[in-house]
Amino acid sequence: MVPSVLMRSKLFVPGSRPELFPKAAASAADALSFDLEDAVAPNRKDEARAMLGTFLREGDHGGKAIVVRVNAPGTPHFTADLRAVAVPGTHMINLPMIRDAAEVAEAAEALAAAERENGVVTPIGLLCNVETPRALRLAAAIAGAHPRVCGLQIGYADLLEPYGVDRTDPAMLAHVRMAVRLAAAEHGLPAYDGAFARVDQPEAYRAEAEGARRLGFAGKSCIHPTQIAAANETFRPSPAEIARARRVVEAARERIAAGTGAFLVDGSMVDAPFVASAEAVLALARRLNLPGTD
Repeated sequence: MVPSVLMRSKLFVPGSRPELFPKAAASAADALSFDLEDAVAPNRKDEARAMLGTFLREGDHGGKAIVVRVNAPGTPHFTADLRAVAVPGTHMINLPMIRDAAEVAEAAEALAAAERENGVVTPIGLLCNVETPRALRLAAAIAGAHPRVCGLQIGYADLLEPYGVDRTDPAMLAHVRMAVRLAAAEHGLPAYDGAFARVDQPEAYRAEAEGARRLGFAGKSCIHPTQIAAANETFRPSPAEIARARRVVEAARERIAAGTGAFLVDGSMVDAPFVASAEAVLALARRLNLPGTD
């Protein structure tokens, strides 16, 4: 089984910029997403792969979750990328431009081979990007393609830009996010919101993060360290949410023991789905060592 990781904030780091690796590791991001795909020029792929492989094996990662976006399956770089970065300590391989479930299954087999070659014991997960119209249509099948799949992530630029779709349109955001979130939910997986390119618009970034959280997303990408705090704060339960979740769970224990399936908490009806939601809030709060969970 692929271990779960906390990824409220996932900071992109170009694989060709080794001077940024230790700075990223010292940041407040939950996870680091090293990029060997779009952030690396074609003539520097080999160099970036070697530098990143060395850092993953020998560098100080700051105890963070490690994600590597490799070049897409079917490209000349895919297998070499896996051999370089599927090493102990890597938590996820981020698969870009995925077309269907069969491609995910093939990528999983290639990843398993790289793990055997590199002596990896703990299985590495696959974070699948939804960034083409086809992938959006087949998102649920992609989520369920293989046990290694540990989440879906929206790739807004590739999904929208070629087709003239307004990146900020509320109807678009609602449609894409719900399609991806429910596809992930069908298989019990988290979904992660994509990047926001305007580093000079911090309030717009925070608003997007808040909108994603309201739809059940677990985190959001950060293309710059200045976006990390907003992501961490947004995807953290508030004291009020924790307090209510405790009241729901405590009431559930009492009512279920008395044989009551549905009951009122703070004037609202509560039954099994609401209890499950409250338990998830408390589990995340405990993971973050927030007060009010003992």
